[in-house]
Amino acid sequence: MLIRDAVESDLPGILEIHNDAIANSTAIWDETLADLDERRRWLDSRRADGFPVLVADIDGEVAGYASYGVWRAKSGYRHTVENSVYVHNDFHRRGIATALMTALIERARAGGIHVIVASVESTNTTSIALHQRFGFRIVAQMPEVGRKFDRWLDMTYLQLNL
Repeated sequence: MLIRDAVESDLPGILEIHNDAIANSTAIWDETLADLDERRRWLDSRRADGFPVLVADIDGEVAGYASYGVWRAKSGYRHTVENSVYVHNDFHRRGIATALMTALIERARAGGIHVIVASVESTNTTSIALHQRFGFRIVAQMPEVGRKFDRWLDMTYLQLNL
């Protein structure tokens, strides 16, 4: 497995993972699938803002991706970011999320980031546990702040101070 910066040719693999999370999980609260142009704009925006987009490359296939970006738009929050880590269903339980999270935190430290925030749907105990293994602590839980699949969703916020 190679963790590296995403390139344009990774976008179809990133899109597949992203759309699967939209269609089949509560990890992403969008209800409309993205297209390649939307993911291209997302990648271009992250790059323009100086934020990493990392992929886990296994034999040339995007097995997962991770990034962080603006947590809140006001300038006072510029040292705080929100992270995301997604793994393709075919590659679960192989240490990919751990490798991506390790690299993402290293990038954040090197980039002068002070705090990483994670917003995780409260029943996603796998993601919460992943973040806690890296020292994130639960700082808030907000009941019924989202809706998807005809049910109300709770949000758990975790924070890692670097």
